[in-house]
Amino acid sequence: MKIKLNNREEIFDNESMTLQELIDKKNFTFRLLVTKVNGQLVKKEGRENAEIKDGDNVAVIHLITGG
Repeated sequence: MKIKLNNREEIFDNESMTLQELIDKKNFTFRLLVTKVNGQLVKKEGRENAEIKDGDNVAVIHLITGG
């Protein structure tokens, strides 16, 4: 499977995976993440069910707060 992750091409052996599996595989451990698949926002509680397929465009963005 070939996808775009944060504007970079990534290749995986899987035919598909969930967004949460991708986050775990790529070791995104930051607490505050914004996730989108093909431009559609995916809330934290929906990541286990959001399926990523070949050709999808995925964004995983770290939110940083401060003053």
